[in-house]
Amino acid sequence: MVARPVLLRRAVRSALRPSAKKSITRSFSSTAARLAPNNTPDYAVPDPARATHFGFETVTEAEKRERVAGVFTSVAESYDRMNDFMSFGWHRIWKDHFVASLNPGFSPLTDGPDPRAPQHILDIAGGTGDIAFRMLHTAHVVNNNPDVRVTISDINPAMLTVGKQRSAALPASQQAALTFVEANAEDLTKTTPLSTNLSIPNPNPTAAILSNSVDLYTVAFGIRNFSNIPAALREAHRVLKPGGVFACLEFSKVDKHPLFNTVYKEWSFRAIPLIGQLIAGDRDSYQYLVESIERFPSQEDFRDMIVDAGFVVGGCGYEDLTGGVAAIHKGMKPRQ
Repeated sequence: MVARPVLLRRAVRSALRPSAKKSITRSFSSTAARLAPNNTPDYAVPDPARATHFGFETVTEAEKRERVAGVFTSVAESYDRMNDFMSFGWHRIWKDHFVASLNPGFSPLTDGPDPRAPQHILDIAGGTGDIAFRMLHTAHVVNNNPDVRVTISDINPAMLTVGKQRSAALPASQQAALTFVEANAEDLTKTTPLSTNLSIPNPNPTAAILSNSVDLYTVAFGIRNFSNIPAALREAHRVLKPGGVFACLEFSKVDKHPLFNTVYKEWSFRAIPLIGQLIAGDRDSYQYLVESIERFPSQEDFRDMIVDAGFVVGGCGYEDLTGGVAAIHKGMKPRQ
């Protein structure tokens, strides 16, 4: 993997800037961003009052966080079923490919002779467990490495509860390798164990997810919902060990295929909210999900945001799936 040149920071700001239009034009400039006292660019420091977007609406970061929480509380029980309808089941193929490309439990870069070293995987926005369960199966069963553990983190306790309930079907050894925590991906210095009773307030936050403590950080179909993506990327960089990998699976752009793009957008904006109404009784939440996909940065812009956070990428920095309907992005924290 090789580092790209110093990034043009306006790409990041334009990806976050709210707009009344349904399409975004991102420009690039060599203008340097103002730095916070810890040398973090101002746009990567969470600010509850800063303007961002919730779908096509302009809101503050704090309001977006609250409204996204409402969306996923509403759709938690039907989320995976709706994903099948929305993607014709393709999300399962994408997730299988994503996990296979990471091959958890096997690392040829380990110092010792056995590539099956212990691994700590942090699955962010992993509520229902779809990625984490695949990770554990690949590590424990396929690669015969029981020393892989997964922390499932999500800001929404309702989503985590669904995942915790589903995990009961896993083998006992895999259940023992799972931890569920409620946390904001933009600040992983505070995590809260999943409460078994959502009507009872959670206990005080536990210790932080420590710096340089994670081997693999994954986030699937979640990062576009974050209030401040650059802040979350820098937190990913902080918690990863040198040589650790950031891996993201997210909906993306199919602009390279104009005819397909037209059909895809017609399906997204006309059919998906209607299906949400019919299947989940919630049109508004799925309208937001469609709009959030439209507002997410292009493959190239998101790759540049990853590099701007301190990661190095290989090749073009991403892999398109199904013509760009989804894409896999990976970055490595440089070894020191």
